Amino acid sequence: MPVIYMIRHGEAAAGWDADTDPGLSEKGRAQSEAVAREIEQRVGRKLPILSSPLRRCRETAMPLSRAWKCEPVIETRVAEVPSPIEDLEARGVWLRRLMAGTWAEAVAGEGNGGHTGHKIDLLAWRQSVIDALTGLQEDTVVFSHFIAINVAAGAAMEDNRLVTFRPDNCSVTVFEAKGSSLSLVEKGREAETKVN
Repeated sequence: MPVIYMIRHGEAAAGWDADTDPGLSEKGRAQSEAVAREIEQRVGRKLPILSSPLRRCRETAMPLSRAWKCEPVIETRVAEVPSPIEDLEARGVWLRRLMAGTWAEAVAGEGNGGHTGHKIDLLAWRQSVIDALTGLQEDTVVFSHFIAINVAAGAAMEDNRLVTFRPDNCSVTVFEAKGSSLSLVEKGREAETKVN
């Protein structure tokens, strides 16, 4: 059973309502260095590294990637929840409303979080996150996002809420993949952080 170390990216330089793809803040860069050391000590060996294509995850993966002398594989299926809205301010409002509910509520009506802008399939995206993780054949480190980590936790706990817990920046949540299902081994550190 592959063990998956799912790490939320470090603090971003901007939130969802300010930048579509921000890099890390100074604090986020320090967090990424610290989580690289934590994973090296905890795992004790080099593992494959996957990263969301978004800049904040790629930058968070860099210190571990340098230490292990390997490039992270970009995995689009562990990117953050897609938004049907291009306007940054409206996107932040949409995300906050979405996070307060369940997956059933999220896909009610238009099937895209209740927004009639660009069509997205939230349940297909959710399943793609689960498929990316359950398809892993060996222990792996995955750099991902708040909602994507919650997708995995929700699947493991059979919890239909979008937000089952609040993983802090650079927290490590551990899962085991068992066939087409996930089990939660350890929840990552929680904090009241801005989703970015």
